[in-house]
Amino acid sequence: VQLQAFGGGLVQTGCSLRLSCAASERTFSSYVMGWFRQAPGKEREFVTAINWSGDRTYYADSVKGRFSISRDNAENTVYLQMNSLKAEDTAVYYCAARSGFSISLRSGLYNYWGQGTQVTVSS
Repeated sequence: VQLQAFGGGLVQTGCSLRLSCAASERTFSSYVMGWFRQAPGKEREFVTAINWSGDRTYYADSVKGRFSISRDNAENTVYLQMNSLKAEDTAVYYCAARSGFSISLRSGLYNYWGQGTQVTVSS
């Protein structure tokens, strides 16, 4: 599965961005999709994930209530809507795909990764 993430950019605190991740695989709907992020000097961390059908999601506490993940299986795309952005949201955001049906917060359990897209939030 090839993943391509895009939609990052430079925004001010309190603004919104929507990231997209397009998958090449026709069986996209069979994958759990997740978003992770990595800030400079920090380890990659879990942001959110969604199951194959889109009816189950999970969010890191740091983004709960501000970020929303969704997917369009017909378009082989997963989205990350980010609202009320904070300076601490600044990071490279990666989308990832995991075979199977269970959401996982562990990056090591995701089989495929996109190239990352930079999100910078200025205060």
